[in-house]
Amino acid sequence: MPHDLDAIVLADGPSADVRVAGLTLRERGTRVAGRAGASRILIVDGAADRARLAAWWAEGAKARLLVIRAGDQVVHTPLVASLATTSGDAIAVAPEQPAATDVAPGAYAGAFVVGGATATRAIDALAAGDSDVAFAATITNASPVAHGPIARHPVRDRGEQRAAARLLYRIVHKPQDNAITRYLYRPVSFPLTKLFLQTPITPNQISYLVGVMVAIGIWLTAHQSMSYVIAGTFLCLAASYVDCCDGEVARLKLLSSKLGAWLDTVIDELSTVAYMAALGWHCHLYFGPGYFSSWGLPLGHDPWLIATWVGLFVYGLSIYCIYYNIIVVVGSANSQDYVGRFEVVPGDEPNTVRLRPAASKAIDTASMSPPLRFFFTYLPYIVRRDFISWVALAFAVLHWTDVSFFTQVGGGVGTAVIVSMDHVRLLRQRRAIARAGQVIRRAS
Repeated sequence: MPHDLDAIVLADGPSADVRVAGLTLRERGTRVAGRAGASRILIVDGAADRARLAAWWAEGAKARLLVIRAGDQVVHTPLVASLATTSGDAIAVAPEQPAATDVAPGAYAGAFVVGGATATRAIDALAAGDSDVAFAATITNASPVAHGPIARHPVRDRGEQRAAARLLYRIVHKPQDNAITRYLYRPVSFPLTKLFLQTPITPNQISYLVGVMVAIGIWLTAHQSMSYVIAGTFLCLAASYVDCCDGEVARLKLLSSKLGAWLDTVIDELSTVAYMAALGWHCHLYFGPGYFSSWGLPLGHDPWLIATWVGLFVYGLSIYCIYYNIIVVVGSANSQDYVGRFEVVPGDEPNTVRLRPAASKAIDTASMSPPLRFFFTYLPYIVRRDFISWVALAFAVLHWTDVSFFTQVGGGVGTAVIVSMDHVRLLRQRRAIARAGQVIRRAS
C-alpha cells in the first residue's frame, strides 16, 4: 500500500448525495480513496473547497496526487487500484469489455494520479474551477490504464442509479462460494443485506448479532426437550444466514477489515464446536447413560459425555491443523482457503522456495451416468458447515438427535485424521526446506 499519496474527491456534482448500495457517491468515493492508500483526503463539495485546494496541498503534499470524480458516478476500488500502484502519471480509462454506457472504450473514466509539476498544475486547474475531464485531456505523458471490473457507473437519473446498484451487488459473491452457498444461502441473505445497507449497522455489529443468536441457539439445544433442540437448531441455522450478511455489507460499504474477518471466523468455529457439545449434553439428558444397554453393550461411563470430550478433542485438533495451514502457509483467515497438499517450487529470489498448492487429480464424471455424476459433483459439499446446518435441523425435527450427534462426532474424527496427515506432511516439507538452508515464501 503506497504511503506517498494524497487524494481529492470531487463531490460537487449533481448526484453526490445520491445513495447507492448503502453509501452516497461522496462517501463511496472517499472510501475508495482510503482503500487506495491515500494518507490525506480532501472532499471538494463546492467553490469554497476549491478555493482552499492550494493551501491544502501546500500543508503537507505527498509525492503524488490522486483525483477521483464522485459527483455524477458511483466508483469502486477497481477504478483506482491499478493507478495507485503506478510509478508515473496515469489515467483510468474505460476498457473494451464490459462497454460503458457513457464513455467510449479508452476514454477517460473519472480518476487520475499525477506527481511533481503535473500535480501542482492539477491543483491550480481544479482551484480555478476546471473539471477533471478538462484537465485529464491536458496530461500528455500519462499512461492510460484500463480500469478493472465493477469499477464505475454513471448516476444521472433513477434508471442509472438502479443500474449502478445492480453492478455493485455483483460483488457479494465470493470466489469460494459453493453451490449450496450460491443457491441456498445468498438468495435469502442478500435481501437481508439490502435491509442492513439502509442502516448504520456495521459488519462487525452483524457478527456480534450472529454470536448472540448462536449463543441462544446453543443454550436451547443443551436442554432435554426435543422442542428446545428444534428451536435452538433452527436459530443456529438462521444465524448462519445472517452470518452471510456481514461479509456482503463489508464488501458493498468498503468496510472489510482483518478484525472483521477474524471475528467472523472465530464465531463460525466456536458455533460449530459449541453446537456439537450442546447436542451431546442434550443426548446425555434425553437418552441417558443406558442408551447402549439394549444393545448388550453395558458401559461403565456415560457414552454421551465420553463422545462429547472426543468431539471437543478432534474438533480442536482439526481447527489447529487447518488454521496453521491457512495462516502460516497460505496467508488467509478463511478456512475455505485450506490447501491439503503442497509442492515445492523455486522462489523469485535466490535460495528461496514457495509452497504451491498441488494439483489434485480430478474425477472424470463425463462418462458416468447422471445419478453418479450428480453424486460425485456434490459429494464434497456434505462436509460444508452450511450443508451440515440444514441436516442438523432435519435430524432435530425427526427427533434423531442421537444420529445427528454421532454423525458430527464421526465427521470430526474423520476430518481430524485427514487434516492431521496433511499437517504432518506439511511439517516434514518445511523441515526439509529448512535443513537445505532455503527460505520459504508464502504460497501463491
